[in-house]
Amino acid sequence: MIGKVVKGASFYGCLEYCLHDKRGLTEEQKVLLSVQDGLQHQGRAEVLNYNLCFGDLQELAEQFRDVQKLSRNVEKPVLHLTLRAAPGDQLTRAQWIEIGRAAAHEFGIDKNQYVVILHKDTAEPHIHIVANRVGYDGKVVSDSNSYARMAALSRRLEKKYNLTEVLSPRRFLSQKDRLLPRQDKRKLRLKEKIAGALKGATAYAEFEKKITAAGYRVDKGRGIAFEDDKKVRVKGSEVGYSLATIERILTQNRLALFRESVAQKSRERNQQSRQKPGNGLGNRGPAIKVKSSPDPVSQGPPGGLSKLIEMILTPEPGVGSGLSPYEQEELRRKKKKKKPRP
Repeated sequence: MIGKVVKGASFYGCLEYCLHDKRGLTEEQKVLLSVQDGLQHQGRAEVLNYNLCFGDLQELAEQFRDVQKLSRNVEKPVLHLTLRAAPGDQLTRAQWIEIGRAAAHEFGIDKNQYVVILHKDTAEPHIHIVANRVGYDGKVVSDSNSYARMAALSRRLEKKYNLTEVLSPRRFLSQKDRLLPRQDKRKLRLKEKIAGALKGATAYAEFEKKITAAGYRVDKGRGIAFEDDKKVRVKGSEVGYSLATIERILTQNRLALFRESVAQKSRERNQQSRQKPGNGLGNRGPAIKVKSSPDPVSQGPPGGLSKLIEMILTPEPGVGSGLSPYEQEELRRKKKKKKPRP
């Protein structure tokens, strides 16, 4: 069950909304919509209960204002409560009346003027309770912790009438209950769908195409959000997939694909190399082992491989004398040592 609490200053405006049909619809449109939706758009409001009041819109508004005058210190005397059943839940008329009385008791208006009105023009039936915060004794009903009280009332009503459990906002839970893990099936399902859409995707357009095919509308801006077929909007960050996270995963997927492509090409080259016949020696018999001199790369002059490459590419005096590059470098160093100082 989903509850809402609103305070206001106009009894007439609040009662008019609750007692009348929706504005902007002609009588013909109301009839047509009622047939199409299977709902009651014409005469949508049914008064379930009057408490210390009676009559039509004009009479009710006048009675509420008369009692309001008993207190001059309240700016918003109207208390407007709404209780809506979750999708799929059904309640009888008698149960709605009981729920209206339970809400009046919870908010301390059971001895004040209030009226309970049932609306029948939506897929999820719901009631409106319009109450006077000012009592006949001139005292004003407190509005402290009203949202937390509505959340607690909704949870009790769900258990009493075996209704679908709707998660309360975490800030309305006790300190102990805040530590308990909470499961939201809608968010869990979205998280699974996002993970599936990201699997193997290397570009954002590819990911969005997959998640759209799964039944979600994507809203991408500075962040990202997803809307399911029930028009419920969930931010990606709420399920662990912010826009930055999604882009990072797509980048990782592209890098993994590139690495796999490079590895595959390397394997193909190795396979082709192994398939070539012979070792290049023909039929000249086994190779003869020759004892070689120390490797000039590992045993060469100071400077290592880069110095040796420079020596090979740069002509030096003595080229053609039969000396190796290493021996030429050693000869040059000795000559520098023997050069007298000026």
